[in-house]
Amino acid sequence: MATGSALPTEAAPGHTPDQRGLSPAGYELRVLVLLGLAFGFAYFDRMALTFLAPFVQADLGLSNEEVGWANSGLSLTWALGAYLVGRWSDSIGRRKPFLIGALLLFSICSVLSGLAWSFGTLVSARLIMGAAEGPFLPICLAIMAGASAPRRQALNAGIVQNVFGPIVGTSLASYALVRIAAAYDWHAAFYIAGIPGLILAVLIWRFVDEPAHPAATGERPRGSLFPTELLAQRNILLCSLVSVGAVGSIVVGSIFMPLYLDGPRGYDDLTWSNVMAVVGICPAVGAVVIALISDRIGRKPPLIAFAFLMVLAPAALLWFQGSVQWLTVLMFVSWMGLGTFPLFMGVIPTETVGRAQAATAMGVVVMIGELTGGVFGPPLAGRLADSFGLDFALYLQGGLALFAGVAALFVRETNPQVLARRGGVEAAA
Repeated sequence: MATGSALPTEAAPGHTPDQRGLSPAGYELRVLVLLGLAFGFAYFDRMALTFLAPFVQADLGLSNEEVGWANSGLSLTWALGAYLVGRWSDSIGRRKPFLIGALLLFSICSVLSGLAWSFGTLVSARLIMGAAEGPFLPICLAIMAGASAPRRQALNAGIVQNVFGPIVGTSLASYALVRIAAAYDWHAAFYIAGIPGLILAVLIWRFVDEPAHPAATGERPRGSLFPTELLAQRNILLCSLVSVGAVGSIVVGSIFMPLYLDGPRGYDDLTWSNVMAVVGICPAVGAVVIALISDRIGRKPPLIAFAFLMVLAPAALLWFQGSVQWLTVLMFVSWMGLGTFPLFMGVIPTETVGRAQAATAMGVVVMIGELTGGVFGPPLAGRLADSFGLDFALYLQGGLALFAGVAALFVRETNPQVLARRGGVEAAA
């Protein structure tokens, strides 16, 4: 992971030392930490219902399918917000106002989730939260790209999305929220989850500059509102298909793995929350490992290998009969596959279309993944679980991961250094 001493003083694209005297490398590190924390707590708020589901389900009398719909409602508005607000941000060349507004809105919506007294009020709060959080990742990654030195593009994107996101949004959320709910109630856990976003909104307003952006000099996203031109590009279409499977698999797994650990596996609340807390760390490891590999040998090989690796977690839950410690290890290894998300959601789309359309392209990939796997995966898994048992929710999780791996086989390489080396070899030949 990047540290202050490890960052050289090379200039990041579009950025010069700010008025507070930081070098480009120092500013890059500051942006990395603040955006990482911001996305981490955005994901913390999204995942809160996942870890509080056993408490909410019992208190409100929800079925497994209703738990699925409460999560898929957020995915629906997350998807639309990711594309529409991302495109809006590209069109006017502004990032920071959208980011601060999103932080404020989803923090308020976390409190509204805690005030819910029925299925309808819970879904309503989650719908508004999704609209606020949807554009958050594309805009974060677009700001990070503007502050990053070229050779750290993939690494920084991976750290923002898959180091801070899982550690804060999965590991910390699982550990803290379950204990707050057990000590007080699930309403209090939602209230507390909204506080960090308000603090980070102030810090980003104060310490992150609006990045230089190609749209500010006249280059605008092209085409109609519907992203037909982007989807006509092979990599954007294929990354979108990878997103369908990967997002669906992770959303279904995030919801139903805790329920499976709590139900068929029979672990107590603290045991299964500890399992999920440990598993929450592994995407951070995966993000760094996959980013370093992709910078050396290309984006495509690690995308394929680690997408298929996501099948291991549901398979282990279904069929592994060993100790909880070894089950945790298998799930840890499998969820390193989440380290592929910065590749197919951020790095590959940006390298395919360029920075001027980066937020729009990333928004398309996020939107399609969320509208399909994210929206329909949870209620479908819930219906299967209600009708046939929780095993079938995990079968769906594994099948979606397989689909992501197959789609990744057809992605074209975009790493500029790898392509340059290949060009040099072909020229020499």
